[in-house]
Amino acid sequence: MRMSKLVGRTIKETPRDSELPSHKFMLRGGFMRQYSAGVYGILPLGMRSIAKIEKICREEMNAVEGQEIRMPCSATKELWEETGRYQTFGKDMMKFHDRNEKPMVLNPTHEEPVVYLTRTEVTSYRQLPVMLYQIQTKFRDEPRPRGGLIRLREFTMKDAYSFHTSEEDLKEYYDQVFAAYNRFFKRTGCKNFVSVMSDNGLFGGRYSHEFQMLVPTGEDKLITCPHCKYSANEEISTSPFVIRSEAEKSIEKVHTPNAKTIELLIKQLNCSAEQTAKAVMFQTLKGIPVITFVRGDLEVIDKKVRTLVQSEVVPATPEAIAKAGAVAGSTGLVGLNLQSCYVVIDHTVAKGNNFATGANEKDFHFVNFNVQRDFLDKLTDSEKKKVIIGDIAAAREGDPCPECGKELKETRGIEIGNIFHLGTKYSKDMECTYLDHQGKKQYPIMGCYGIGITRLLPAIIEESHDDRGPILPLPIAPFEVHFCVLNKKEQAVQEKSEELYKKMLAGKLDVLIDDRDEKPGSQFADADLFGIPFRVILSPKTLAEGCVELKYRDNRMEARKIKTDEIVKVLMDEIKTEYAKYNSV
Repeated sequence: MRMSKLVGRTIKETPRDSELPSHKFMLRGGFMRQYSAGVYGILPLGMRSIAKIEKICREEMNAVEGQEIRMPCSATKELWEETGRYQTFGKDMMKFHDRNEKPMVLNPTHEEPVVYLTRTEVTSYRQLPVMLYQIQTKFRDEPRPRGGLIRLREFTMKDAYSFHTSEEDLKEYYDQVFAAYNRFFKRTGCKNFVSVMSDNGLFGGRYSHEFQMLVPTGEDKLITCPHCKYSANEEISTSPFVIRSEAEKSIEKVHTPNAKTIELLIKQLNCSAEQTAKAVMFQTLKGIPVITFVRGDLEVIDKKVRTLVQSEVVPATPEAIAKAGAVAGSTGLVGLNLQSCYVVIDHTVAKGNNFATGANEKDFHFVNFNVQRDFLDKLTDSEKKKVIIGDIAAAREGDPCPECGKELKETRGIEIGNIFHLGTKYSKDMECTYLDHQGKKQYPIMGCYGIGITRLLPAIIEESHDDRGPILPLPIAPFEVHFCVLNKKEQAVQEKSEELYKKMLAGKLDVLIDDRDEKPGSQFADADLFGIPFRVILSPKTLAEGCVELKYRDNRMEARKIKTDEIVKVLMDEIKTEYAKYNSV
């Protein structure tokens, strides 16, 4: 490829609103251009890298007997109503009407379309197990798109779905895909990634994992133990928190003027946050209030609350708070309207004692409050059914590991892939069945496997860059070799550059030749922004010495001079060795 013909100019200045290094460098390097919030066009450099990612992905999916398909980007309202997700998916789902006023959606994910396909094409146990995958565009109306290609409204995913006759068969296949994902991420050049236990959704099955790129700029908080194998997304992280246990004291109601936050409350009562029980208020999508209580020094994880109440939850509106009988700023368990709300109590509060908590009366709190004595023991049987006790708090750095008891660590990551056990939720909802060996109808058990194709490129750049631009691994770099020709107006340089370029192409090297009439500094700056691993420099000076200069974008070794009649073989040998390093996994 000749750079003089390449579409996508480089930009010297850092674009406004580009916070992450990957966002900045992909815009400056001409990998992409923004059309609107969360919507980007991919330019030739970006497409070449993404195409290489897709190729490796297909190889690994085919290796576990996946069959590639292509499902539509749009679907009817009726299809999504079969699972109830047309109503419950939320505002992320983009909805529209066709010219006949028929309600349609732009698919944010493809469980419904793939089950629709499978229920007509897979009807016998003899066809199972089967895995179908696609690399396709998804649409989600993200409220806060960020980070360039990290969080988009329109993006490309590899999503795969497997169907099985037994839990044992699914688990065996799940492990195969888990291994394939590890190979895929290593082959694409990811260095610092981990698999962590993750939230498996409201209707998910028994187990799920996320693959996370560990970078300081990651939007996900991860809790890991450096002493054992425990690792989890904060959303499902757990810890055997020390439970406050002391002799019970008599409950008292105290005046706490304007103590509407934990910080103000502990200042007035001269106690620690650990000695308080705070309320965090949500509501279901149907508007039912969900009042949660957690120790004042801990944070509530909404996805844990969702799992316990079996409904998506969002922050409560003032109307929902009033419906629950709660008084904002002094919310407590006593006095809540249990006929119209759910109450979820974290086990650290339920099992502890002598807490300071709201009295459900403006400017008043209880001290020495004990959940069992002062709340649960006074409820009727019907009221007790509205109270749930469970784990809703996030683990923190320094908390004890739930598996080995040693201190947990906190880090950040970018989710680059996930695998889920789905169970029979979708096959049952959509009446997707097969006939077993006895001729009886059964529901296939499903697994789901996703990879963020467009997200992976910026995630790798977040992991591997310097202050000049990306440092891309060979398997996904847009080109293998960046050939810089300096002072090409000199005929000898021009002729030798064309000769070497043709030899590189004949040697099956993937080469970008900078044949522009630009100053060396400009050429080198652009080369840094492209992140191509091998850089060959031809100039009047090197030509006079009968050689070229070979440099490495990752500075693995000092630049060295190679004879012009040897450079193609040197490149071929080094590139072959480099690929072998990534493929030996």
